[in-house]
Amino acid sequence: MRLEKCWFCSSTIYPGHGIQFVRNDAKIFRFCRSKCHKNFKMKRNPRKVKWTKAYRQLHGKDMTKDTTFEFERKRNRPERYDRNLTEQTLKAIPLITKIRHDRLEKHISNRHKPGKRKEMEKDSKELDQDIGMLPKKLISNEVTAEKTKIKVKVVQQQTEDNAMEE
Repeated sequence: MRLEKCWFCSSTIYPGHGIQFVRNDAKIFRFCRSKCHKNFKMKRNPRKVKWTKAYRQLHGKDMTKDTTFEFERKRNRPERYDRNLTEQTLKAIPLITKIRHDRLEKHISNRHKPGKRKEMEKDSKELDQDIGMLPKKLISNEVTAEKTKIKVKVVQQQTEDNAMEE
C-alpha cells in the first residue's frame, strides 16, 4: 500500500482518496481533499496558509528537526531481511515513540513560555490598577504577606553585611 503526501498541506493520502493534477510538463500534484486543490488553483502559497504543515514548520509551531524523525524517512533501497535487526528495531519502537512524545511536550511548553509571562504581567498590572475592587480581607492578607517577605529580605541582607564586616 503506497501512501502519498498532499502537495499543499503535506497530509497523508491513502489509496483511492484525493485528487491528482497533472500539469502540461508532466509534473504530478496530489491533493488530499478539494480544499487543498482549490487553494492550489488559486495560486496560494502553502507557507502563508496557516493550517498547512509548511506554515507550522516555518513559524516554529511544529517540531521539525529531531533525530527521531530519521527512523520514519522513506528509503527506496530494498533491505535484506535480518531477524536480529528486525527484533531490535521492534524493541526500539516504543522507546523512540516515548522519546519523541517527551521532546514534543518540551517543545510545546517552551513555545508557551513567552505567552504565559506576558499574561502574568498583564494580570499583575490589572491587579495593581483595580486593587480597590477586591474585598478588604484579601487586600489585608496580601499586604501582610508582602510585609513578611520584606522582613525576610532585610534580615538576609543584614546577615550578609555582618558577614562582610567580620
